[in-house]
Amino acid sequence: MPDPVSWLVVEPGWAVVARDGSEVGKVEEIIGDADEDIFNGLSVSSGVMGKPKYVPAERVTGIVEGEVRLDLEAEAIEHLDDHEQQPPSAQFRA
Repeated sequence: MPDPVSWLVVEPGWAVVARDGSEVGKVEEIIGDADEDIFNGLSVSSGVMGKPKYVPAERVTGIVEGEVRLDLEAEAIEHLDDHEQQPPSAQFRA
């Protein structure tokens, strides 16, 4: 069994695996603040035509080299919220 790794080394393209060990998608984006070491979750793509899904950090049970493991059943992935890109921060003038 590979050693666990930090969320900071996760890269797009890593496998995302359901509780039963089946691959349910690939990491598209890692969501968090590296400077503060705050991991919020992942954007996971499960197919060419589907929208990426947001997987909150609380659903991640383990990270090993090349793979992120979830506590979800494979069917549950399609019921997660779509991941929407965050808009660039707006600047306001007084």
